[in-house]
Amino acid sequence: MEIEIRPAKEDELEYLHSLIISNNEWTKFNGPYFPYSHPSLEQFEKSSFQRLLNGSDLQLVTVDDVPVGTVNCYWECEETRWLEAGIIIYDSACWGKGIAARAISLWVSYLFNTKEIERVGMTTWSGNPRMMSLALKLGFQQEARLRKVRYDEGKYYDSVKYGVLRSEWLERNWQSF
Repeated sequence: MEIEIRPAKEDELEYLHSLIISNNEWTKFNGPYFPYSHPSLEQFEKSSFQRLLNGSDLQLVTVDDVPVGTVNCYWECEETRWLEAGIIIYDSACWGKGIAARAISLWVSYLFNTKEIERVGMTTWSGNPRMMSLALKLGFQQEARLRKVRYDEGKYYDSVKYGVLRSEWLERNWQSF
């Protein structure tokens, strides 16, 4: 099983749109407290697909060159070079197989290699224990826990922030830059 990250190809538009809208299981873990609706093919083509083709802030996660998810990044504050990263594996059949761990390690190495930053952050919520475990497994440190600030289906959850410094990443001998 070869796990890679890469920009999208022009001929993958319909496949990727289908992958994203094919089920709602992933939306239960990706901030379900935020409103979300599946984009139409036209909406997807004009927004996320363009970002996937560009590849600088959104790339595909592939298994044997078949897309199963995406890695992303966004500026929390570009002026201070505060960058956050994330991942979504859309196909729940691919969960628990180490795909996200490999993809995030490739993505964080890519981010340190292509951006002038000293830290990569990841923010999740206490309703997503897999993501919390993944962050720690990859050497991220829990830097903050905002208690009971996420509300979903009648229950409060914590927002949990993780971060890894460039020097810490290099010490762990992840993908060479």
